[in-house]
Amino acid sequence: MPEPVVLVHGLWMPASAMTVLAARLSRAGYAPRRFAYAGRRSLEDNVQRLARFVRTLPAPAHFIGHSLGGVLVLETLNRHPELPARSALLLGAPASGCLAGRRLGRVRMGRWMMGACGTLWESRRAAWTRPEPLGVIAGTLPLGLGRILGRLPERNDGVVCLSETEVAGMTDRTLVATGHSTLIFSARVAALAGRFLAVGRFA
Repeated sequence: MPEPVVLVHGLWMPASAMTVLAARLSRAGYAPRRFAYAGRRSLEDNVQRLARFVRTLPAPAHFIGHSLGGVLVLETLNRHPELPARSALLLGAPASGCLAGRRLGRVRMGRWMMGACGTLWESRRAAWTRPEPLGVIAGTLPLGLGRILGRLPERNDGVVCLSETEVAGMTDRTLVATGHSTLIFSARVAALAGRFLAVGRFA
């Protein structure tokens, strides 16, 4: 029976944005399941919705979250250690905060666009508290909305800085020369994801 993989999209994206990645993982022998949520709702509400979704799965799943979806995966699995999981993979996820998000929150339209998730972008220490492998893929091509809001102080994917993708306790991290939004469409990222799901490492 193919192992399920829960795919969680980013802010302002529909679940269908994960279709290309889902197709590539399906060809690699996995059973992708896309989880849809409203990014402007509170983290607590979305954590509970994802936890309920996971409980309906027939077997322990792998998890892949892009951007805010990666933060949601991290928080849900940390807060619910009883949920069965095989591994988790974060793609361009601002787990430790997001300078670009904080800048966007300084203007009225930006606060409206982010809704209740705006508080997630404050700088913080992210940690993985489970025994399953956690992987992080970060982009290094500075193409994204965050660049419009001002220069970012370090290597970034156009939205998220490399240091903001760090998670204490992560098993492995790798860098890919792509922008923030294109991480989920990259064949290289899909190949790295398949490798991590299989062995818990990128190399």
